[in-house]
Amino acid sequence: MNLEQTIQNCCSVYSNDPKRMIDILWAVQDEFGFIGPETMQLVAQFTQTFRVEIEGIVSFYSFFHQSPQGKFIIYLCDDIIDQHAGMAEIEKSIHELLGINIGETTPDGLFSIHHTPCIGMSDQAPAALINGTVVTKLSPTKIKRIIQVLKKHKNTDKLFASKSESQEAFIHKMVKSNIRKTGPLLSNTYFPGSGLKKALSLLPEAILATLEASKLRGRGGAGFDIATKWRIAKNTQAQERYIICNADEGEPGTFKDRVLLTEKAHLLFEGMTIAAYTIGCSKGIVYLRAEYRYLLPYLELLLEERRHNGLLGQAISFNPETKDIFHFDIRIQLGAGAYVCGEESALISSCEGKRGEPRNKPPFPAEVGYLDCPTVVNNVESLCYIPLIFENGLSWFQAIGTSESKGTKLLSVSGDCNKPGVYEFPFGVSVNDVLSASGANNAAAVQVGGASGELIGR
Repeated sequence: MNLEQTIQNCCSVYSNDPKRMIDILWAVQDEFGFIGPETMQLVAQFTQTFRVEIEGIVSFYSFFHQSPQGKFIIYLCDDIIDQHAGMAEIEKSIHELLGINIGETTPDGLFSIHHTPCIGMSDQAPAALINGTVVTKLSPTKIKRIIQVLKKHKNTDKLFASKSESQEAFIHKMVKSNIRKTGPLLSNTYFPGSGLKKALSLLPEAILATLEASKLRGRGGAGFDIATKWRIAKNTQAQERYIICNADEGEPGTFKDRVLLTEKAHLLFEGMTIAAYTIGCSKGIVYLRAEYRYLLPYLELLLEERRHNGLLGQAISFNPETKDIFHFDIRIQLGAGAYVCGEESALISSCEGKRGEPRNKPPFPAEVGYLDCPTVVNNVESLCYIPLIFENGLSWFQAIGTSESKGTKLLSVSGDCNKPGVYEFPFGVSVNDVLSASGANNAAAVQVGGASGELIGR
């Protein structure tokens, strides 16, 4: 198959739709290892866009390459946590073994080495990505052994999952969840479908009333009231509405959404489904950061299971009172490496196949969002809580936390502590309690809100 036919196939899988440009470019790069000028021209031709637009998108995202790369692309995480954990020694070992520096490719075309910001593995640093697969707890000896195996076998089969290994076994083999303290969100008592079915037995207005009474706030940076956002989207006149899950946690030192995607994805999908039913939409998107691509097959498998079990797809529920049939499905949009896409309007632009550039506000996404339609954007943790509220009841949720901040919060704890990992605490916990639980003895300073936050003394 020649170049043109291959590019045509990559585009046709996504119906030559420029709104699926990120997916198309991933498919192209997976085929050729990079996206060169001739390739961009062909993509533009088949999607009826312009080559300059394609180049603008490719150049925007850090995981897209415009020049040939090695067969094995190693991304070394260079955030502050990994640096303190010894990443400089890992780099030195690679240089001694391969004779190349960051940004270079070996003469035999086998290895390329790059830096990348936080990959969501700060609890098991130093960490790296090799062709999208995570390797953690690196040491100079371990990275040398990995490179020697790759040199010998010319593939990753001897390092990673065997063909007989299940997707669930694979993701737990490569990355530890490191759940250190559980609460209602991280407990193992939820049965898929239970909270969803209770919510779908109510009218949308009753769902909104329950969420308003719960005072549930978004678990992102703004802490915006969930019910208010949903109500705005529901009441904005439109032919179509959308629900998007923001799974692009790129803040250095943050990894709690990664754990939820690994351990509690059913809660996430049910939260999205309840949101869709409430605001009146039939399509949802999970925006998955490129660093978590290793989770993609597993999440796709869970989505297919939910369709098979009648929890997703066509005719999820029928309301005898209104005679409405509820249809809803979810697709996963893989990102391509852009910190700014954690901002909701930039994320929406990326979902539309564009550069992930933030938009002016107002209007806000709940009024004018994805494809200019009302769009609810919530993060993973926010959506996971929704089905639990309907399964356990309003009084259960109101009993947790403080008068103004109900429920619990997941904290990603890493750095100079004995027990890095994810901790679930009720709102109102003190910093000292977190330090004590994580074994951060005699801490001189704490960074709250990720490694781009401010330093505060203990």
